[in-house]
Amino acid sequence: MPGEFELIARHFSGLTPVRPDVALSVGDDAALLTPPSGQELVATVDSLVEGVHFFADCPPAALGHKALAVNLSDLAAMGARPAWVLLALTLPGVDDVWLTAFSDGFGALARTCGVSLVGGDTCRGPLTVTVTALGFVPQGQALRRGGAQVHDAVYVSGEVGAAGLAVRARRGSLELPPLLATHAAQRLDYPQPRVALGLALRGLASAAIDISDGLLADLGHLCLASGVGARLDAARLPLPAGALQLSSCEALISAGDDYELCFTVPPDHESALAAAARTVGCPIACVGHIEATPGVRLIGADGVARLPVLAGHDHFR
Repeated sequence: MPGEFELIARHFSGLTPVRPDVALSVGDDAALLTPPSGQELVATVDSLVEGVHFFADCPPAALGHKALAVNLSDLAAMGARPAWVLLALTLPGVDDVWLTAFSDGFGALARTCGVSLVGGDTCRGPLTVTVTALGFVPQGQALRRGGAQVHDAVYVSGEVGAAGLAVRARRGSLELPPLLATHAAQRLDYPQPRVALGLALRGLASAAIDISDGLLADLGHLCLASGVGARLDAARLPLPAGALQLSSCEALISAGDDYELCFTVPPDHESALAAAARTVGCPIACVGHIEATPGVRLIGADGVARLPVLAGHDHFR
């Protein structure tokens, strides 16, 4: 059985691109990195724990992809350009086939997004994957949760709700038609971080957040940070085709794992936003507006605005 250092050399050395801003990478006590002049460093970390964030039968390539994707999504929500990542793996044992597939999934997304793996850790224990991602943004240009203003439009990228359907299907509480089941599984296992859109939103969005705990919860966090409220129009939400025949709208936008961006845009920036979204090839939808009254209200088909009962994912609720 390979030891810790042989494991690292076999599965992770040379896995990701070599960047000129990495002075010292994997193999020493710590990495040496050179942030560009005039840029602010943006850092985020997420842990994925078996049985909490992913099912035991999750394909290892998908887990490798997702472990990196959820962190890159955080950087995207800040308008940051990703640069470097650190990976900590807690493994119940050494399985070369599993590790090869995991590193393939991790490395493929890293190469796509141009990020370098510059260090990490391995140890024995319950399967847990922790990734720290670092990027940079020009000074004063980072997107934040605070900043939304009354009359700003609320937008979301891509689609919301499919990953939550996949979770319910895998738990056995919901049966999905074959096409929707395949689509939902892809959305759960291989979320696509909206890095290019995040970069394009600098100077256009007044506030932004990534949708990890469900649109309702995460828009609520944005509103709380901004000291405002919001109205969502159920008819304008980008939901999976056929989803409303299987689930309520409220449940769909309360489920987590979408990893899309929710952001607010002043009225005079909306035309520029549309052009920017076309340029980066990312679909966006205007789903509501910011208002002064605190809380997030959902406008149903009857035109009545209600405070939703569901609040989104919370590890300790």
